[in-house]
Amino acid sequence: VFGGTTPKGFDCSGYLQYVFQKQGISIPRTADEQYKLGLRTKSTKELVPGDLVFFSTYDYGPSHVGIYLGDGNFINASSSRGVAIDNLYGGYWGACYIGARRVM
Repeated sequence: VFGGTTPKGFDCSGYLQYVFQKQGISIPRTADEQYKLGLRTKSTKELVPGDLVFFSTYDYGPSHVGIYLGDGNFINASSSRGVAIDNLYGGYWGACYIGARRVM
């Protein structure tokens, strides 16, 4: 749900904000602001579980975000499937990937 920040309906950045808030960590509300956090991960080979992974989808720059889980998978809130696990390297997401940030 675009603009969603609760379990009744999340958008991608609202989901991340909710997950981090449950751990007592405050992060910005939008994907483009979350992209400014932490340290940049230079290569997908450097990704570790917990890294934030970013995609350029409907707008230029970071417009979608998820949490890397390992083994090429990440969790995100999608408009078509709700909170789901997807593969970073496959199909749509691989073509949209623009980088990652390590915040912890």
